[in-house]
Amino acid sequence: MSTTASRGIRVGRVSAVGQVRRLALAGVLAGLLGTSVVSVTFPAVAAEVPLSQGRTAIASSAERGDLSPAAAFDGKAGTRWSSKFSDPQWLAVDLGKSTAIKKIVINWERAYATAFQIQTAAGTSGPWTTVYTTAAGKGGVQTINLSVTGRFVRLYATKRSSQYGVSLWEFQVFGTGSGTSNPTPTPTPTKPTQPTPSATPTTGAPTAGWVPVNQAEWKKALDAYNKVAPEPVPAGIVRVPEFHTNCTVANQAKDDPVVLPGLPGASHLHTFFGPKVTAATTTADLLASSTTCDAPGDNSAYWAPTLLRDGKPVPMKNFRVYYGSRLKDPSEVVPFPPGLRVVQGDAKRQVATPKGASGQFWCAGSAEIGRSADGNWPVCAQGGNLIYQLSFQDCWDGKHIDSPDHKSHMGPAKDGRCSGAYPVAVPNISLMLGYDSLGGDGLSLSSGMASSIHGDFMNAWKPEKLGALVKVCINAKAKCGITPGWGR
Repeated sequence: MSTTASRGIRVGRVSAVGQVRRLALAGVLAGLLGTSVVSVTFPAVAAEVPLSQGRTAIASSAERGDLSPAAAFDGKAGTRWSSKFSDPQWLAVDLGKSTAIKKIVINWERAYATAFQIQTAAGTSGPWTTVYTTAAGKGGVQTINLSVTGRFVRLYATKRSSQYGVSLWEFQVFGTGSGTSNPTPTPTPTKPTQPTPSATPTTGAPTAGWVPVNQAEWKKALDAYNKVAPEPVPAGIVRVPEFHTNCTVANQAKDDPVVLPGLPGASHLHTFFGPKVTAATTTADLLASSTTCDAPGDNSAYWAPTLLRDGKPVPMKNFRVYYGSRLKDPSEVVPFPPGLRVVQGDAKRQVATPKGASGQFWCAGSAEIGRSADGNWPVCAQGGNLIYQLSFQDCWDGKHIDSPDHKSHMGPAKDGRCSGAYPVAVPNISLMLGYDSLGGDGLSLSSGMASSIHGDFMNAWKPEKLGALVKVCINAKAKCGITPGWGR
């Protein structure tokens, strides 16, 4: 017998038992009142209308178009939101104004979260305040009593119960101003479908991790760039479109404000460069902070998984970020939009990287004289050190400063130009990670194997400084240092 069929039989039995009980109660009442009562009908109890019902919803992802975040707030028991099949995932709703919240009711589908948090914020960019957390979720219908205030409410799921995504029928927020309506029936669970890959946002109002660029701020940045007058390039300058910034380590922490914002300690260990970074760091925080980078105007944050030897962090020898262009015409490059966030590489890629494979760490300043026992790490001769160069994409979609995977708003050039879905040419970033190590045995990354190397960038350049460097160095195809000049 199928699960669906057996579930239908159980429902039928419950209904029958309920009918018998109602008839029995009717008989008792008839005996007491001396009337011939055959049946009794009880009125349905009106249910509270959630503050969240019909409100604007966004999410980290959607399995497909008909499983959009809005389905979790439509008051319909037969519709649901379902995420893509990875951790973490989140679902958020805008209550329209700051509101007193007294409880949240989650009606999970079978693909529930075993570990999640409830968070509130004044805006979609946070900071998010955690008001409830659990690592022992059981699914079903779950009621969480609260006494908090917030405009945006977010379910942040960090661990799925199955191979599928996180899925729920309704996410209901109750509080001051909730009304009443008739109750809706509990739906029959369905099995999640396999995901349909998509690099575009789900249709509907603000969607799944796609953060639109602030057009006013973007215009200010372009205005600052356009005001810079080109400078003549002195004779003898290397004609490479490039400038750089040097940084020292700001801090190390198991945080990631791009992938796991507002969740301290939820990530693997990262080494941060620039301003000090926490899980709650925003672009505004970076602009207001001191930095360990030496290019004037660069308050951006850069980070990568920490290199470990036998489980202990390996010291950094140096860290430099090159800003350049790989396009046929570097004069097309414009500065990054304010607040841009990008991830390059894949923390989940765990494959061997023997000599000659892609994703290689290599030796700087000396020759490679061998390989580690597992073949994944070079052994450098004395006088050198282990190094890795991580290059980001050259082209931007011109619309978003972030995307659900923190990559899809950026893309590669085609035939040496930015076009199509990624029409805006921006500086190509290369992180040069130099380690105080000769390589060899015992090495790993905090994210796993050497192939899991990845890097994050949060743009916090002062627009007038970045604009000058792009105009004088990259557009003019001239190798600069940390300022719009030469020789540094």
